[in-house]
Amino acid sequence: MRKTLAIALMLTASLGLAACDKKSEDKAQDAAKHAEQAQQDMNKAQDKVNDAAKENAKAAEAQAESNEAAAKEAPKN
Repeated sequence: MRKTLAIALMLTASLGLAACDKKSEDKAQDAAKHAEQAQQDMNKAQDKVNDAAKENAKAAEAQAESNEAAAKEAPKN
C-alpha cells in the first residue's frame, strides 16, 4: 500500500512539474517575441528621428539661403 501510494505521489508530482515547465517555456518564447517587436519598433522610431533630423538640416540650409538672398536684396531697396 505504501509503495503504491509513494509511486502515485511521485508520478503526480512529476506530471505537475512537467506541466509547469511548459508554461515557463511559452512565457520565455512570448517574452522573446515581445522583445523582438520592441526592437523593431525602436528601429522604426530611430529611422523617423533620423529623417526628421535630415529635414531640419535641409530647412536650416534653405533658411540660410533665404537670409542670404534677403541680405543681398536689402541694399538695393
